[in-house]
Amino acid sequence: MAGWCGAARCWAKYRIEGTPDPAAITAGQALPAMSFATMNQIFADFGLLGLKPYLSALALPPLPWLLLMLLGAGLLARRRRRLGWAAFGLGFAGLWATTTTALGVTLVLGLNQPPPPLDQAKVKALAQAPHAVVLVLGAGRRAWASEYRAPDLSPLTAERLRYGVWLARQTRLPLAYSGGVGFGNQPGVTEAEAVALVAKRDFGLALTWAEDRSRDTAENAHYSVAMLHQAGIRTIVLVSHDFHLRRARRDFERALAQQGVAMQVLPAALGQPGQAGSSLGDYLPSPEGYALCHHALHEWFGWIAGA
Repeated sequence: MAGWCGAARCWAKYRIEGTPDPAAITAGQALPAMSFATMNQIFADFGLLGLKPYLSALALPPLPWLLLMLLGAGLLARRRRRLGWAAFGLGFAGLWATTTTALGVTLVLGLNQPPPPLDQAKVKALAQAPHAVVLVLGAGRRAWASEYRAPDLSPLTAERLRYGVWLARQTRLPLAYSGGVGFGNQPGVTEAEAVALVAKRDFGLALTWAEDRSRDTAENAHYSVAMLHQAGIRTIVLVSHDFHLRRARRDFERALAQQGVAMQVLPAALGQPGQAGSSLGDYLPSPEGYALCHHALHEWFGWIAGA
């Protein structure tokens, strides 16, 4: 009974935040747009945030295209040839397209709208910025790497850390990291613990601050803002991949507003894509093309869901 009452309260909250007042409809008043941020909040209210990785796997390529091809094959077996070939062909075309670099670059630029990389003038100016920090956002870790006999970083996290270390050395700013154990990941050491180990061992640079409770980007922002505000930080140089930074910056600005904190958030993007379709290979399936399309669509879905 208590569970049903809790669900009812969550649904009532959703209706209050996300649906218009019926009286406003009757009076012909302009209706407010539904806030997509409530979609992520609903998952949190119902305790369903742990399902996010599985929903992502269901919604993102290649699974939808494979299911469409399977549907087409089933229709062909039932001698519904025209509809079967249409479904199978559409699935095949979608699967091919979402593994190409040409579409991946187009999606990143069009859907994610990445900020430009920091130029040399901005990097130089940061060296004079008071109370600033280079904050690297997490992107996963390996709970155990037998070759090192220690935890290690995912490829994306390693790229972000390398750029964060470079920025910290160029600007002489302290280095911080945000990342715990993401939803659906193997339990064990946190990302922050793994990064602290790798930063010291491989780069000879110690983290000044490490936030190790967050499980996604919204929590990165929430916990990092609280931690850095307490440390007197006024400027956050936010390090992440280009496809991620638009959503990450929104989450940090939301966290600043919710906590009533005044800070400047300066995005520091890495991994800027080149020109789409510059060679024939850009239109052929490749691991790089699949990764770009996957990241672009994942971030776009996260953006519209308010995650």
